[in-house]
Amino acid sequence: MTRNKIILFSAAILVVGIAAIGVIGFGSKTMRLSGSQFQSMIVDGIVWQPTIETANPRGDWQKLGVDHLLVQWSEVDGYCFVPCQQSSNAMTDWLEIARQPWARNVILGLAGQFNEPNARKNVLSLAEKSVEITKLNLPTNITGYYFPVEVDPSWAEAPELMAKALEKLPRPLWISLYEGYNIGGKATAEWIASWLPSDVGVFFQDGVGVEVRSAPVAREYVDALAEKLGKDRVKVIVEAFRPLGEGKFRAATAEELLPQIKAMQGYDIYIFDGPHYVSAALVERLNEAGIAPSDPDSDETNVSLAD
Repeated sequence: MTRNKIILFSAAILVVGIAAIGVIGFGSKTMRLSGSQFQSMIVDGIVWQPTIETANPRGDWQKLGVDHLLVQWSEVDGYCFVPCQQSSNAMTDWLEIARQPWARNVILGLAGQFNEPNARKNVLSLAEKSVEITKLNLPTNITGYYFPVEVDPSWAEAPELMAKALEKLPRPLWISLYEGYNIGGKATAEWIASWLPSDVGVFFQDGVGVEVRSAPVAREYVDALAEKLGKDRVKVIVEAFRPLGEGKFRAATAEELLPQIKAMQGYDIYIFDGPHYVSAALVERLNEAGIAPSDPDSDETNVSLAD
């Protein structure tokens, strides 16, 4: 999520790549939080963008139905959140993460860079670093990998460079896609389908958090991607933040976030990102609106691990 998300690193906020996007603002209507209106809706996953401040994520996102964790990256700009030979290593407790009910299934992000142009320039070397990360034996249930070099149709070299990079990596494998110029879902789907390997899936960033589009229009994009790629290759990243101006962001309110979750029902929904934007208070508000798992035992604080 380096393009349009807040990156909190050493107490600094870095916003990458938004300047190139023509942001379209739209008013949000006040919504009455009605449990019956949003009954039986869940969120499948939470995104964790590892930073120094969030090296050990904490949350109660399982109360929304979450049991999948997407880790944005394991290494960023030489800083490691997994065991590595770099000089800078975070004290991430992966065993504790594995105990969390919201991390029963982990898609592990690989090697990336904060700066998107640099990441794209170095995409092949990042893929080489990523191969080494996939060899690690972490105490988590890793169900797939995520290569954190984001793509959009404005990246002319993506079809050639990303295809080469993805060849190096094990499957199951996912990448993320955004579209900031509102060229339409069909054109976006045709572009990525023209080069993406058939065994690689896509996380589509809905664009609502950066006010590029509304939730219903974002759903049109996702439907177009599913039609072109197959539904099993498409997951949705719901952006749980809103711009404050001057490159700063805030957490979305429940009233703002609910239409995004509602619009994407039927697809696997991942919220970006848990530690920075999805507080216990926001979870409670979403629960009041009927966003909750059907399994009464899914809100356990820990899961048992075999010895």
